Amino acid sequence: MSDKVQIEGMVFEAPEATGSVSGPSRAPRAVTPELVEDDLALDRSLRPRRLGDYLGQERIKEALAILIEAAQGRGDVVDHILFSGPPGLGKTTLASVVANELGTHIRVTSGPAIARTGDLAAILTNLEEGDVLFIDEIHRLNRMVEEVLYPALEDFELDIVVGQGPAARSIRLDLPRFTLVGATTRTGLLTGPLRDRFGVVFRLEYYTPEELAAIVRRSASILEVGVGQEGALEIARRSRGTPRLANRLLKRVRDWAQVRGDGAIDEDVAAEALGFFEVDSLGLDAMDNRLLEVLCVQFSGRPVGLSTLASALAEDPDTIEDVYEPYLIQQGLVMRTPKGRQATVRAFDHLGLRAPEGQ
Repeated sequence: MSDKVQIEGMVFEAPEATGSVSGPSRAPRAVTPELVEDDLALDRSLRPRRLGDYLGQERIKEALAILIEAAQGRGDVVDHILFSGPPGLGKTTLASVVANELGTHIRVTSGPAIARTGDLAAILTNLEEGDVLFIDEIHRLNRMVEEVLYPALEDFELDIVVGQGPAARSIRLDLPRFTLVGATTRTGLLTGPLRDRFGVVFRLEYYTPEELAAIVRRSASILEVGVGQEGALEIARRSRGTPRLANRLLKRVRDWAQVRGDGAIDEDVAAEALGFFEVDSLGLDAMDNRLLEVLCVQFSGRPVGLSTLASALAEDPDTIEDVYEPYLIQQGLVMRTPKGRQATVRAFDHLGLRAPEGQ
């Protein structure tokens, strides 16, 4: 009979013994009622389920195929994996692909959702042999929770303290062997000890327009939308190198083509539809162009401090710095200087303006 342990008001059972890797027929049990918002924003039916269906990130796919085949050949679990990179590049999807290739289930949670050590203990003790535990935004884990996670990753053991004061005692529970897949957009915020416990670290890169066009065509076939190669490429060019955005734009163009056209999407239809939704040829939306206009017109190309820019746009400084600014800098439209943010000559050209003398 398994031992029952009470931690922070919750009762859970310690596993009696580890078993074999369970197959897809086993009904999955939710780790947490909270789902990652990014998962809800994208239709799950568009997500590839196998490595062969996953488009792009070829180097990472090849490495994952080797790791999975080697682990299955040994009858072992795959080393813990960390996926890093900007949002929308497929980190969550890759975690699901790993679980599907292993023939096991994935349990999904996020760093902010694991507020207490008891939450982590409940999650870990409900895993079964070979399961994949996916933690999104893993850099936001509570430090006390992180300390409890270390022995679970290294030795598949859980050290917990029950009670308080002189009556407190430590209990060690054996855990089933599992694979942790972590995802982060801020690798620099991960602590060294946590980062070192991942056996494999992959950084996802932005997709090329050709790769995104292939993704758009695949998604269009699932949605039963007629998209030509040039139409898919036009959508891809405006997707900022991000599959999530490419799928969102495809849905917008589909709706526009259904109402204003005959439902088919070619290059002209895609360009007209995206122009209607204020997504220009570089993938900039209305707010991006408003930011450029403020720098180029209102401040005449002079350096502007972040707080001043935020006031001019009536926007939060952190939103400008984290959401809008990175892509504008990558495209060479904005640069950071010691005196503040400054528009480049390319920004003036993009807006059809003449750059000031000496710019």
